[in-house]
Amino acid sequence: MPRPFKQVDVFTSVPMKGNPVAVVMDGAGLSDAQMQQFANWTNLSETTFILPPSDPAADYHLRIFTPKIELPFAGHPTLGSAHAALDAGIATPKGGKLTMQCGVGLVDIAVPDDWRREGLSFRLPQHKMWAAPDPKALIDAMRSHGQLKADPSVVDVGPHWVIAEFTNAADVSAFAPNLPALADYDRAHGTTGLTIFAETGDGKGGIIVRSYAPLDGIAEDPVCGSGNGSVAAYRLETGSVARRQSYVASQGREIGRDGIIRVRIAEDGIHIGGNSVTCVDGMVTL
Repeated sequence: MPRPFKQVDVFTSVPMKGNPVAVVMDGAGLSDAQMQQFANWTNLSETTFILPPSDPAADYHLRIFTPKIELPFAGHPTLGSAHAALDAGIATPKGGKLTMQCGVGLVDIAVPDDWRREGLSFRLPQHKMWAAPDPKALIDAMRSHGQLKADPSVVDVGPHWVIAEFTNAADVSAFAPNLPALADYDRAHGTTGLTIFAETGDGKGGIIVRSYAPLDGIAEDPVCGSGNGSVAAYRLETGSVARRQSYVASQGREIGRDGIIRVRIAEDGIHIGGNSVTCVDGMVTL
């Protein structure tokens, strides 16, 4: 059956940059197996399916798949799918926001009047943090000679990201983990993957970020919304940033996918935002 389809690059205004998400605009009637098979076929870090909501407070229900598993929540698919829904006219903001239903519940997405130019943002639905288990196995999998500022932590934002802060941005750029060992670590401890970061020294609190989720079939995620949300939560919990503070993160440059993530720490939580651009608009047969 032909279904409307879009592919959207997220955290960029430039086509072929940022992080692509495949969006099936009408996922009604598809089985879990069909959704997973299509996500495996696209071979993108995430593929999404827009469905009618079961919660009357939501504008739509979004299901999110990596090539291997379904995720309860992810950042760049949230923004890219909202962009696609607005672009197609199948969702209309109310009071400057859309409400998305997903595996972690309801997520609000802020929609400015000039959303095509200003971009969209979402408030992180949750975050919890604890020390990363088995630090020796983790450090061995990281295979890095860079210096860490502190022992890595796990941050739960729906996905469970291991977060590690480096003292030097150059070490983040040069990072090359042992991906099979990192997948073994995630399998053993129920974590999603590893996100590393360091301050850029731009005087504005900017950071460089990289994310890896090999167990989910994602060697390196070009620009990761939930990973950046986890980093923001980590920085808030460790006192590196405070409420009512904003900064910009850069991710993807090392693999030719330069993305820009806008992070705002507000009284009501952590907001992750950026621009998106539609690159493919057509039909797909499923």
